[in-house]
Amino acid sequence: MSSTTQNPVNLLDFSREKLIAFFEERGEKAFRANQVIKWLHQQCVDDLEQMSNLSKSLRQELAKISVITAPEIVYEQASNDGTYKWLLRLADGNCIETVFIPEGDRGTLCVSSQVGCALDCTFCSTARQGFSRNLSVAEIIGQLWVAKRSLQPDPKANRVISNVVMMGMGEPMLNFDNVIDAMTLMLDDNAYGLSKRRVTLSTSGVVPAINRLADRLNVALALSLHAPNDALRDQLVPLNKKYPIKMVLAACQSYLDKLDTVREKITIEYVLLAGINDSDEQAHELANLLKDFPCKINLIPFNPFPSTKYTTSSNNRTHRFQAILMDKGCVTTRRKTRGEDIDAACGQLAGKFQDRSRREIHFARIEKAG
Repeated sequence: MSSTTQNPVNLLDFSREKLIAFFEERGEKAFRANQVIKWLHQQCVDDLEQMSNLSKSLRQELAKISVITAPEIVYEQASNDGTYKWLLRLADGNCIETVFIPEGDRGTLCVSSQVGCALDCTFCSTARQGFSRNLSVAEIIGQLWVAKRSLQPDPKANRVISNVVMMGMGEPMLNFDNVIDAMTLMLDDNAYGLSKRRVTLSTSGVVPAINRLADRLNVALALSLHAPNDALRDQLVPLNKKYPIKMVLAACQSYLDKLDTVREKITIEYVLLAGINDSDEQAHELANLLKDFPCKINLIPFNPFPSTKYTTSSNNRTHRFQAILMDKGCVTTRRKTRGEDIDAACGQLAGKFQDRSRREIHFARIEKAG
């Protein structure tokens, strides 16, 4: 191995395939990649000296050319219902959120893919922050790494991460390659070993990326739909003007067809907004739209945030909307609201922190100038 480098690489940035190439380029055997991945992701080790099955000379060389750097926990919140939320700071000072939701013997981790989001969906708190940048592989898989490490100390609490959903801040399909590499690690038996049915990629409908997905990865796919027609979806999800509903559903169907299985379904995510998309007529329209489409519908309560113009649909309206869909033969579930005592909306905690940080920098500059 080369003994010097100007820019040490972050070992969390590598999928197994890329880590094998990293070692082979330096004259090491491919099995070294599996050893290091197990230490990194199964044991959550961030100290090369703890990697005892690597030779001392190899550990010394790795220390010269690499680092192990995950996002830093700035703030951690624990809800009364067992939900955890972390505010994580990246090396450039940006912040993202990650949420763990326990449910019986399962635990779902909601992972972010971008700092902010460029899609400007009108009911989303993250969209109000605008878009900063894509996350690296290390910053995406690092959220799982941090969460696993944080939840491990108390084995009696049964806080196992069994599911991962790419439904946090950002549009995963607009950070395609890094998201794919990170999700590959989630599935890798030498890393986290999650089932492909327990790793979900959620998209607002970036059609070219959906068309590429089956060639790279087989995971569960969720579509953020939120409207039964193009006119309304154009308002709620502006991306729809570029990729309208018919085109998006066709891409999702093509994804399932490429997987060559009749059992898989697309999850349709539908945030209910009072008086906007929750009427009986819209429920019937949604059922007709999806009647021949292999899917299950997940109705999601709107999570209000400051200055939003939307409100949450009532329980009665939600029940009625669900009943219509089910009467029409649509498999429909309702997402439970979790972590209300620690959370307002996805991205809000990060937004508040960023706003506060900008104010502190601004006042520091004024003080210095004065």
